[in-house]
Amino acid sequence: MTRRLSQFVYEEIQSRDPKGSFDLMDLVELPPEIFLPEVYVQKPKSFEPWARRFVDADAIISILPEYNGAAPGVFKYFIDMLPFPEALYKIPCSFFGLSAGRFGALRSVEQVQQVFMYRNALVYPENLFIPAVESALTETGGPKDEFLQKLFQQYLDGFLEFAKACQSLRKKS
Repeated sequence: MTRRLSQFVYEEIQSRDPKGSFDLMDLVELPPEIFLPEVYVQKPKSFEPWARRFVDADAIISILPEYNGAAPGVFKYFIDMLPFPEALYKIPCSFFGLSAGRFGALRSVEQVQQVFMYRNALVYPENLFIPAVESALTETGGPKDEFLQKLFQQYLDGFLEFAKACQSLRKKS
């Protein structure tokens, strides 16, 4: 469901800004050597393109499922591997949470927001949580009901406006 929602959000963002440059990252595609113990001393060359994509981003939307009451460990590990302090620094970020349970990954998003704020990201003050994700999304990852569709549209429009407003902050640093 996370991949479906990610693809849907990616396509929605592209449709709002056809001239923009967008990137969809799936952590399943991380190079396997990133998980070797020695990467804490020296990152493998194969990870550099992944890190660059985050460092050079104009904005980031994270789509977070919830596992055992928390964000997936691989997501936190990925953030740990990014260069400090430049990765996430003054980059506008937003979060979608999705879960099979009733809270829509509220805990996952809150945990990751704390890490992003520590890294000085510009965190969008709204979130979108999708509980009971199996029944809330279509086969293509879009919202099934009209109310959730409206929330999606408002959320994406609001975040894009926020990200544009933040561009001047990045240029000043």
